[in-house]
Amino acid sequence: MRTVIFRFTAPYITSLMVLFSIFVLLRGHNDPGGGFIGGLIAASAFAIYGIACGVDAVRRALYFHPTAIAGSGLMLAVLAGCLSIVFGTQFMTGLWAFPAILGGDVGLSTPMFFDIGVYLVVVGSISAIALALEERDTD
Repeated sequence: MRTVIFRFTAPYITSLMVLFSIFVLLRGHNDPGGGFIGGLIAASAFAIYGIACGVDAVRRALYFHPTAIAGSGLMLAVLAGCLSIVFGTQFMTGLWAFPAILGGDVGLSTPMFFDIGVYLVVVGSISAIALALEERDTD
């Protein structure tokens, strides 16, 4: 299904889906959403892009290997949990900081970094599976 219309619109659809996945990721602390759902949306966006433009185009768009993305996300999630041990609380206890950036207070928390780690794990692992299936399909 590599029609001209699909190949033309796939990059725009992918960009909108990745942007929406980041919105869902950041919205997930107070409302439904989070790292897992956002990661699934982003991985499906890359799958659509792979169907339309090929595996090589997706690998160039991701820049890093999908398993490296998943590994870095896992490391970020574990470090977010271990940071609470450094401050003398139980593992996975939420910690918050409010640094002043550009004249406003920005809330940073370990649950947010954990969600970003989950997002990267899901994007990396599902993208690796989808790319492997797509490579196998084209041979």
